Amino acid sequence: MAKAASTAAPNQRTAYINANVLDGTEGMEPLENHAVVVEGRRIVEVAPTAEADLAGCELVDLKGAYLLPGLINMHVHLAGNGKPQKKQRDNEALVKKVMANGLTRAIAYRLVAEYARLELHSGVTTIRTVGGLGDFDTRVRDSGAAGKLDAPRILAANQGISVPGGHMAGSVAIAARSIPEALAQVDVARSKDADLIKLMITGGVLDAKEKGTPGELKMDPAMVRAVCDRAHELGFAVAAHVESTEGVRVALEGGVDSIEHGAAPTDQIMGLFKKNGSFLCTTISPALPYALFDRSVSCASEVEQYNGNMVFEGIVTNSKAALEQGVPVALGNDVGCPWITQYDFWRELRYFEKYVGVSRSFALHTATLRNARLAGVDDVTGSIEVGKDADMIVVDANPLDDLCALRTPRHVIHRGRLIAKPNVKRNAVVDRELDKFL
Repeated sequence: MAKAASTAAPNQRTAYINANVLDGTEGMEPLENHAVVVEGRRIVEVAPTAEADLAGCELVDLKGAYLLPGLINMHVHLAGNGKPQKKQRDNEALVKKVMANGLTRAIAYRLVAEYARLELHSGVTTIRTVGGLGDFDTRVRDSGAAGKLDAPRILAANQGISVPGGHMAGSVAIAARSIPEALAQVDVARSKDADLIKLMITGGVLDAKEKGTPGELKMDPAMVRAVCDRAHELGFAVAAHVESTEGVRVALEGGVDSIEHGAAPTDQIMGLFKKNGSFLCTTISPALPYALFDRSVSCASEVEQYNGNMVFEGIVTNSKAALEQGVPVALGNDVGCPWITQYDFWRELRYFEKYVGVSRSFALHTATLRNARLAGVDDVTGSIEVGKDADMIVVDANPLDDLCALRTPRHVIHRGRLIAKPNVKRNAVVDRELDKFL
């Protein structure tokens, strides 16, 4: 289970020396034999090791390892572990049972806290949660920030807003039966000091009952608009689960700030992205097993595999079009879905390279500084530069040569605190099957 975490002392000085530094900027190249000096939680110097002010520092000699910003996962569900499933679960019934009494809620909260620890120990130092159990995400966020839990920086939505029969309704989203009920949920998010609002506008791969119908529109456009208007009045950004072209159009016309997943684009949709200043959070990971695995492995039905491939191709096509037309693209991996674990965000970078065709440096830049900018936290994290929090990871090989170098960080540094040799227990079946598509 997640353990209480200490925090770096305000005046503690630590110098990471003899490192190859990748700073997170676009087009980054290794800064060879550099030192990064940290005081308390913040970076105070980045310089060649021979020139750095190391007075009073505890020295951590990285001996040529690669030091880079901690990764930022923009699409996380902390309530799931990603364990493969042989058949679909009734998530609504499961969550109802889990949240039924104080004891089961306490156990569930500890699991959510443990999943947050796994994110951090895998090298993800900031996450954006987009649908969870009750107010667990904001509670873990606050306990982590206070040093009581080992957890990344969290931007939390808590429960999303869906509709009866809609995506994740009754589990990690509230089923709003009317616009007033949906607006009331925005007020609940405000009362819990959430960071953003999440809408479930369409269905998903596993919701569809027929071939060719993933991402069926579930939420009335008037509800989308009403929630966006209220959220924006209160200073919230709105993220929207969307897996169809129609859904993307409705979401953007309603005023959402980010499209989560995406779908095959049209000229109208790309124009709406630009007009609104919205961004696309691409999530290749969750569709890949349903689209590309043999059904004997994924345990998907013929309909689920067909629709999974449709969503997979739509996400990739949307990502390519967005990049071609200057629409910002963020990276998340929809962790919690079957086959998508809390420690495997690095795979999303590799898929971004392989299927969308970006360079390794751009994939790494997207998962660090660009994600930080799109999340609105680039003033404190996302790159290795003076004045920012020391959110960093150490890996043995150069990820610009092979992004698989990110699989097992040697060290994680979060808010200035060193986590040496982080502990992540991996699922061998998940590794074996997903490694075939690297």
